Amino acid sequence: MIPPLWSPLSRKHRWIAHFAAMAAVTVAISAAGWFVVDRFAPPQDVPWKTLDLALPPGLATSGKLRSLEKHPEVCFDKLASMGVEVTRISKPNTNPQCIVPAAMTLDRSLTPYTPTLSMTCPLAAALYVWERHVVLPEAEKRLGSRVAKIETFGAWSCRRVNGAREGRWSEHAHGNAVDVSGFRLEDGRHITIKADFRDKGPEGQFLRAIRTKACGVFRTTLSPDYNRQHADHLHLDMGDWKACH
Repeated sequence: MIPPLWSPLSRKHRWIAHFAAMAAVTVAISAAGWFVVDRFAPPQDVPWKTLDLALPPGLATSGKLRSLEKHPEVCFDKLASMGVEVTRISKPNTNPQCIVPAAMTLDRSLTPYTPTLSMTCPLAAALYVWERHVVLPEAEKRLGSRVAKIETFGAWSCRRVNGAREGRWSEHAHGNAVDVSGFRLEDGRHITIKADFRDKGPEGQFLRAIRTKACGVFRTTLSPDYNRQHADHLHLDMGDWKACH
């Protein structure tokens, strides 16, 4: 005997059919969405597409850069393809908190850095993206001059956050952070974070612009807007925490 339409068994079958139909629609929409994103979105915005250091930063760039820590040889190959010259080094240390995997010195990039920087390869790759796609074009746009040199307080340093005796170890201890202090331009100007970050003219606009855009490249970007400890530099790192100040 065929059960009536209002029987519990019929309701159960209708619910299963409805659920199956909704699941099929969801899968179809997801597949269509994936196809559209894969086909038409800029590759730097798509997490599953290969990182290209020649492309400007996108929504997925920071995550792709950080993933290079699992693939050091890929990282070194990408830097070499951009003409970045490095020397692979070993950073032995009796303190296990200060071991730097896949360590290197940055010998030659698009712009000279002072002093010589020791760091991880993923940080060097992020620094290259920021330098090429943010710092250099912003300098020409806002200051009308090319950058001749990028000044820093260094990268690798076996210390805790803010040089404290106790507490959390800094990303500098892992070679995973760099502190940028200023820029020398080809026209002779010297621009520093300490003297010019608050400036209302083009120098301050330049520094604040490259700070803001650094947030799309590095995991953590800290500036004088964060606290007094960063009054004279931009702290840029590829650590675990996402922050932009």
